[in-house]
Amino acid sequence: MKTKYLTGLSFIICSLSFSPARAQVGAPYIHDPSTIAECEGKYYTFGTGGGGLISENGWTWNSGAERPGGGAAPDIIKIGDRYLCIYGATGGGLGGGHSGRILTMWNKTLDPKSPDFKWTEAVEVCSSDGMEDQDAIDPGILLDPTTGRLWVSYGTYFGTIRLIELDPKTGFRVSGNKEKDIAIDCEATDLIYRNGWYYLLGTHGTCCDGVNSTYNIVVGRSRSVEGPYIDNVGRDMYHGGGRMVIAAGDRKTGAGHFGRTIIDDGVELMSFHWEADFDMGGRSTLAIRPLLWKNDWPYAGEQIKDGVYEIESERRGYSLELAVDFVRMQVARQGWFNRDQMQEAPKPVANQTLAEVQGSWPEGEIAVRCGDYMFRPWQKWQVVPVPQRGGTICGPLYVIRIEGTNRALTATDKLEVVTKELADLDEQLWRIEQLTDGTYRIMPYIIPGQEGKNQKYCLYSAGDSTPSLAEYDFSTDNSKWNFRQH
Repeated sequence: MKTKYLTGLSFIICSLSFSPARAQVGAPYIHDPSTIAECEGKYYTFGTGGGGLISENGWTWNSGAERPGGGAAPDIIKIGDRYLCIYGATGGGLGGGHSGRILTMWNKTLDPKSPDFKWTEAVEVCSSDGMEDQDAIDPGILLDPTTGRLWVSYGTYFGTIRLIELDPKTGFRVSGNKEKDIAIDCEATDLIYRNGWYYLLGTHGTCCDGVNSTYNIVVGRSRSVEGPYIDNVGRDMYHGGGRMVIAAGDRKTGAGHFGRTIIDDGVELMSFHWEADFDMGGRSTLAIRPLLWKNDWPYAGEQIKDGVYEIESERRGYSLELAVDFVRMQVARQGWFNRDQMQEAPKPVANQTLAEVQGSWPEGEIAVRCGDYMFRPWQKWQVVPVPQRGGTICGPLYVIRIEGTNRALTATDKLEVVTKELADLDEQLWRIEQLTDGTYRIMPYIIPGQEGKNQKYCLYSAGDSTPSLAEYDFSTDNSKWNFRQH
C-alpha cells in the first residue's frame, strides 16, 4: 500500500531537520481533561468549562466534543453500552467560594453528530456548603473490576479528598452511603485498580498560573478501595504522603488530572494536561505518555526521540543489524600481544566509518539479522519521528534507517523485515510503543497484502539471530526490544 508524500532523499532531509513533536498535534488545548474514552473508533476527552477534544487516531486532537453543564474537571467512564460523565458544577474557589456540587449524567454515545447523542438530566451526588473543610469538585471515577462497585474520589487542597459510592446502574449515590476522608494536600484525584492494589493518583502543587504552575502527579496505594493509601516510604496520603509519578520536563510544566487507558496487554497510557507547554505559547495542553509499572508502582514512560540507537532484542541481548559481511578493523593489538607498545601512550581507536564498509554491501534489498553489538555502521539505526505522517494514541509514526544512508527498515508481505531504499512506502513507517515493563514493541504501520492498518504483528525474535514479524505477545521476550544510545 502506498501513499503520496515526500520521497527519497528530500524526505530524509525534511525529517532530519524537523523538530520532532513528542506531544499531541492539532489543537490539543484543554484544561483538566477527563480520562480518555473510545467511542465508535474515535477518542474523546472532556475538560473544564464544557466541551472537549476529539481524535480520529489518538494522535491529532481538535475541539468538537460536547458536554452541557459547564463546570470543572469532568471524568467519564463506559458502563455497559452507556457513558457516565461526572463533573463539578462549582467549587474550587470558582466565584470566590468553595460551595460545590458534583453531578452525573449519561449518554448512549459521545459522537455529537449521532442521532443517539443526548445527555440525560444531571443528578447531584454530593456537595459542599463552603463552610466545612471540604470542596466538592474534581471527581475521579472507578468501576471496581473485582466487585462491580462504582467509586468516586473528589476534593481539593481546601480540605480533604473524599470517597463516595455510586450505583453503577443509575449513577445516583448509593442509599445510606457516607463519605470517607482518604487524603489531603492534593486535588484532581483519580482511582485505578491493578494487580490486587487500589491506587489513588492525586495532583499536588499549584495550578492555573501558566508557566509558573507547579502541578505534579503523586500516588499512594492500598489493598482496600477505602484506604489507607500509603506511598513507597510508608507515608499515608491522609497525612500528606505521595510518591511522584510525573513532574515538569521537556519544556512542559504542571502535570495534572491523571487518567489511565489500557490499549493492549502490556500497553498502557496515562493522560493528563500540562499547565503550560513552553513550545505552544504556554498553553494548557493534553498530554499522553506511556504508563509503566515497577514493583507495582506506576511511573511515566517516554516516547522515543530522534536519535541514533542500537536496537537490542530482549530475548538474548543481540542487536538488530544488516545481514552483511563483517569487516575487520585494522588496528594493532595492544598489551601482551606486543610488549614494545606497553611503553607507549595509548591512542584512541576511531570508530569504523560507513565509508569503510558500505562499498561491500550489495545493492537493492538487504535482509536483517541479530548479532553481537560491536559499534559497527551496519548496527546503528537512525530513528526519526515523522508526525507529519500521522500517529496513534501511543505516539507518532517513525522511520528507522541505517545512519547516514537511505536504507530503511521495511515490512514485507511474507511477514519478514528487510531494508530497502527509503521511498513513499507505508510499510516503511513504524509504531514504537513503550510497554509497561519499560521495553518497547516495534510494529509496522502497514503490512503489504493485508487490509487496513496493522494491529497484530510486531518485530519478533523468532530465534536468537532471526528477526521476523509475528503476533505480539507480551508474555514473551521475543516481542520486546530496547533502544540504547552509545
